[in-house]
Parts: sequence; structure tokens; C-alpha cells
Amino acid sequence: MPYWFYQILHLFSVIMLAGITFAALAAPRPENRRPALIWSGVAAVVALVSGFGMLGLGGFGFPGWVVVKIATWIALAALTGLAFRRPQEGRALATVAVLAVLLSVVVVVLKPF
Repeated sequence: MPYWFYQILHLFSVIMLAGITFAALAAPRPENRRPALIWSGVAAVVALVSGFGMLGLGGFGFPGWVVVKIATWIALAALTGLAFRRPQEGRALATVAVLAVLLSVVVVVLKPF
């Protein structure tokens, strides 16, 4: 498949993962748990697969900024589950989510290492 296909798939899935995570943090009701965790997992897997697809097609190797992106991916994927387990810590978890998204965008744009 072409590079642009992986890029569109990656961007869409990452935006969806962030949206699902923030929705779970905003409304951690028990009836929202199962769908949020399912869709968060699907978006996380698609983001991972499409990201590695872009790495393979782009010939980037495995630079350091990719490690940071994987760490932020893990954080966002984990925060959805934490939103339901620790609803009283929603504000702190939302701050972590915002910082993870910001860090991810900064490293992908600047590629500092």
C-alpha cells in the first residue's frame, strides 16, 4: 500500500485514540466503559500498525523520536482504562493526556533525535 494510505490511517487513528481517551476522562460512567475500551484498543492497534507501516515504507530506520512516540501511544492507550478505574483523578489524568499529545506532536514535527 502507498505511504499516503498509512499516513492517513495513522493520523485518523491517533486523532480517534485521543478523542476516545478525552471522552472517557470527561464521562467515566460504567455504561461507557466497554465501548470506550474496545474503540480505544482498535484505534491503538491501527495507530501502531500504520505507524510501523510508514516507518517501513519511508526508510526512516528506528530513530529516537519513534521511541518517544511509542511511549506517548502507550500512555494514551492506558489512560482510557485508568479513566474508569480512577474517575476521581480525572483532572490529573487529563493533564497527562494533554502533555502526551503535545509531546507526540513536538517530536514528530521537530524530530530532534
